[in-house]
Amino acid sequence: MPNHHPIKIIECPRDAMQGRHDFIPSETKAAYLQKLLACGFNTLDFGSFVSPKAIPQMRDTAEVLGMLDLSKTDTKLLAIVANRRGAEAALSHPEIDYLGYPFSVSETFQLRNTNATLAESLERVKQIQELTVAAGKEMVLYLSMGFGNPYGDPWNVEVVEQWLSRLAQLGIRIFQLSDTIGVGDPVNIHYLFSNLIPRYPDLEIGAHLHTTPDSWEEKIAAAAKGGCLRYDGAIRGFGGCPMAKDDLTGNMPTENLFQFFGFDRTGVEREAFLEAMVESGKVFLE
Repeated sequence: MPNHHPIKIIECPRDAMQGRHDFIPSETKAAYLQKLLACGFNTLDFGSFVSPKAIPQMRDTAEVLGMLDLSKTDTKLLAIVANRRGAEAALSHPEIDYLGYPFSVSETFQLRNTNATLAESLERVKQIQELTVAAGKEMVLYLSMGFGNPYGDPWNVEVVEQWLSRLAQLGIRIFQLSDTIGVGDPVNIHYLFSNLIPRYPDLEIGAHLHTTPDSWEEKIAAAAKGGCLRYDGAIRGFGGCPMAKDDLTGNMPTENLFQFFGFDRTGVEREAFLEAMVESGKVFLE
């Protein structure tokens, strides 16, 4: 892959925060997000409009959004939704650019994650996409369990491509292949990206990788070799899927993405990012 291609980095504080048991004060969240907005990330996955019972940590997303100063940033905002009601709530905030929806290629996980079958989720996506387009916004579709699943549900590049193709027919153009429980390895990561990206040149196909501290570099390298130019990350690797069997498995640390690609290719300012890393300690370590 030529080194001159720019790399899109999507910082995911929502993913990092949502599983934490103790509620993070809204003011603390807003201060952290403000630091991240100063970095120059392409997109900030900042919150979600889902049931407070399902994810209590994100119940203040609208309140936090109202605390942010967006006047000096070009970073786009992404919020996760799981149904029509969440989409309508998110779209009531014009500051939000993207609505993200987790669509699993594993029927078992889709039922566990959104209490809906794949057929029901497809109908939800259609409804959310219609609302999103009407509002002049854009969907980001997360293909969770994109690199395999522990349930015995079918998985191969053809399964992933089948859903990618069907969802793209709805006009969705941004997809994140998500390694939900950290089962992705260099072989299947490269296998997917190198097969799908050339077949769908009009789509933006990115990586949401989970990793252990000793496997991050080989995973990024495999995705990059496969042509991937879009990556999710979370500072210090906070967060990740609680169903991963290895406690060390977490989100891809954003700083590791910069170590691999450098800052110049991402548009992110190094000093601002280092300040955000310091601020993250107040959110996750204090």
